[in-house]
Amino acid sequence: MSDAEIHPGKPAHTPAQTPTHAAHTLPRATPARTVILGIIANASLAIIKLTAGILGNSYAMIADAVESFSDIASSLITLQAVRVAARPPDAEHPYGHGKAEAIGAMVVSVLLILAGLAIGIQAVREMFTVSKPPEIWVLAVLALVVVVKEGFFRFGSAVAREHHNTAVKADAWHHRADAITSILAFVGISLAIFAGPGWRNAEYWAALTAAALIIYNGTKLIREPIDELLDRQATHLDEQVRLVARSIPGVVDVEKLFIRKAGPGYLADMHLQVTDGLSIREAHCIGGKVRAACRSQIRGLNDVLIHLEPAAEAVPAPNLVPAPNPSPAPGDPPVTPPAATRA
Repeated sequence: MSDAEIHPGKPAHTPAQTPTHAAHTLPRATPARTVILGIIANASLAIIKLTAGILGNSYAMIADAVESFSDIASSLITLQAVRVAARPPDAEHPYGHGKAEAIGAMVVSVLLILAGLAIGIQAVREMFTVSKPPEIWVLAVLALVVVVKEGFFRFGSAVAREHHNTAVKADAWHHRADAITSILAFVGISLAIFAGPGWRNAEYWAALTAAALIIYNGTKLIREPIDELLDRQATHLDEQVRLVARSIPGVVDVEKLFIRKAGPGYLADMHLQVTDGLSIREAHCIGGKVRAACRSQIRGLNDVLIHLEPAAEAVPAPNLVPAPNPSPAPGDPPVTPPAATRA
């Protein structure tokens, strides 16, 4: 039997087309809406924090505002990445545009690291300047910021998990970084106000600590999009795909299986061993059943490319391959093959 390749040309289905997943899936536009809400919140809070930092004589608050402005830039990048990733496959991009999410997440992670470096460098500089302690009302502004930003982090993280969206996840962590910066600024400013002149630099140490945490989170977040862009094997789906494939009558084994993440979903390539002696039509039918079963039973698996081959014989048939002639030892006369006999 000849090998057969199965790769139907239909575009990969969306979760909303699968009845078993419809009740668990948020609307497809939710990631974009989440990012847009984050942009509006970041712009409003950045203006509030910058004004409060200048009027309230607080560098930590100004650094917090700078971090929020970087959040706006990263959210705009995330929004564009989500929109590009949502485009259907076309002639030039038959696997879709899902990797745009990974590119956006990587850029956002880099911006997060750069923002942390900028805050840390400026905090060190401010330690050697003489300034008045911050105004006490600045603490109320920081408390409001913490509540709002933590709320956006939790909401964005939930949306990212639901849609397997690395770009929205990175954007959500930008909100968490902003909340961390505000908490540490709150502590540092409180010490600078209430603990006396000896704690004048407390808010700068708080900003420096926040910068270190932001850089750490940025380096942690950048790993996932890099893995996606390099097509790292999605090992958590491996055994599940194998079990589904083996459950189809006619499938003997799954010889090879490669699964990679592409945007919000996954793509799989597998080599199936099927019962020997089948016609191409019968083997093709088995491959189609495997593909349909995997897509319907495994959440997030958008498409499967299947290569079929006959299962290997358990015991090779006798006398099909003659034994090779032994190589002569050094010094021995060459081995002469027997002369052919005529009938």
